[in-house]
Amino acid sequence: MKGASFKGRGTSQQPGNVYEKNDFVQEHIEGVDLPIYEENPRTKFIKINTKSALSVNDSPDLPLSYSINPYQGCEHGCIYCYARNSHQYWGYDSGLGFETNILVKANIIEQLKRQFEKPTYQAQAIMLSGNTDCYQPAESKFKLTKKVLETCLEYKHPVSIITKNSLIERDFELLKKLASKNLVHVYLSINHLDNELKLLLEPRTAIAGKKIEIIRKFSTAGIPIGIMVAPIIPGINTDAIPEIIKSAAKAGAKKVGYTVVRLNGQVKDLFHNWLFEHFPDRAEKVMHQIEALHGGNVNDSDWGRRLKGEGVLAQTISDLVQISIRKHLPKDAKMPAFDFSQFIGNGQTKLF
Repeated sequence: MKGASFKGRGTSQQPGNVYEKNDFVQEHIEGVDLPIYEENPRTKFIKINTKSALSVNDSPDLPLSYSINPYQGCEHGCIYCYARNSHQYWGYDSGLGFETNILVKANIIEQLKRQFEKPTYQAQAIMLSGNTDCYQPAESKFKLTKKVLETCLEYKHPVSIITKNSLIERDFELLKKLASKNLVHVYLSINHLDNELKLLLEPRTAIAGKKIEIIRKFSTAGIPIGIMVAPIIPGINTDAIPEIIKSAAKAGAKKVGYTVVRLNGQVKDLFHNWLFEHFPDRAEKVMHQIEALHGGNVNDSDWGRRLKGEGVLAQTISDLVQISIRKHLPKDAKMPAFDFSQFIGNGQTKLF
């Protein structure tokens, strides 16, 4: 089918880069445009150097000001991913190019240590990652996330992790050491319980059942872990919200957060085409419900409103989440506070 997704990919589309003046196309002799890729392309890993390991954000929607992104681009292929648009900054497209051209920040540990050792640096919890998943398939090859965690342990620096990949289980012993010093929070993103939906929505992520197993294992070992039900897509995964929260709470999750879907930039067209390809019977209704969350638009850039939406449907989703939390999470469940007093900078323990 023309435009259909490749197996294991969120999309086969390659929308033009908004920052490029020209589009690259292949034209058939009869004058019919052909896709650049007629078969699923191999993933390319491109090593780059970064000037700074830490990204700084001033968004009031995000609890942490610092984030680390060892990789740009992501093989997980989540069709709704807001980070797709940012891949255009690097000269690639937000569709298949985002999933198949992975930038690897080869010098990120060197730069992270350099920043930790600055006399003026003040320890704050770091989000790992803020843009693309730090445990995406590339991590099994390059191990940059593991090295970041080892560096955080060396410097006694707090870090908060969010991922959709079971590869995090590889670092179980390292995370236990960080947890014993109150230096780590872990969040797993779970927005479905249907393995068939996963293959369409988030092709190369872990299945929900595996994530629940990890929650149980980590919680039992004293690693503080919570979940993000994100994004909630009306008409696609809203029915799963109560059972997701129930299963995670039963396994030992200490916190639940959520966001609703918003389709920024080119993600709007990518998602729209995905939706009509896989769910043609309800596609129009889903798009209208997304618009209902964002004042008639599919995207919202206003702080405080963009992640949870507004209106009757947004309130219904919020009520469903909060009722499920009250019903299933223990009242005293919470993430432990980070301990910033242990941070080591300039090779010496900071006393004041």
